[in-house]
Amino acid sequence: MPDMLEGSGKWQVASGKGNTALGLDYGGRRIGVAVGSRESGSGSPLGAVANRDDGPDWAALDRWVKEWRPDVLVVGEPVNLDGTTHKLAPRIGRFCEQLSDRYTLPVARVDERLSSFDAQDRLREARQSGRRGRKVQKGDIDAMSAAILLENWFSETTHE
Repeated sequence: MPDMLEGSGKWQVASGKGNTALGLDYGGRRIGVAVGSRESGSGSPLGAVANRDDGPDWAALDRWVKEWRPDVLVVGEPVNLDGTTHKLAPRIGRFCEQLSDRYTLPVARVDERLSSFDAQDRLREARQSGRRGRKVQKGDIDAMSAAILLENWFSETTHE
């Protein structure tokens, strides 16, 4: 799936020429956040912000955007395993438009299939090996999912 950005009612290919990206794993209750670098091709989980019916915790997102100064925002595109569009897709589309308007940054989208399962596996492995001491919370999974989204996006865009 090509990474696209949404803005001004039309789709454009995200350039992705900058080095720093902020990954966002949008969910109905939380949005996982991670930061990553094109140079390393990896993402690091930062945490999760609340997402309610009235919208996300913009103040928390503002702080991370200000701190990390990303060149692009990467949002997970929900696709069901059979390739059909997920029920959250319209909400995520609106979220992407809001991100683009608020931060005037390109918003790339990447297929997020199985990222939560991969995140759970990574966190479980880290806990079993002793690299992680505390119990895994839902927000940890969301943040790790955002890191995985970034890694997938870096991998896809480096070959363009």
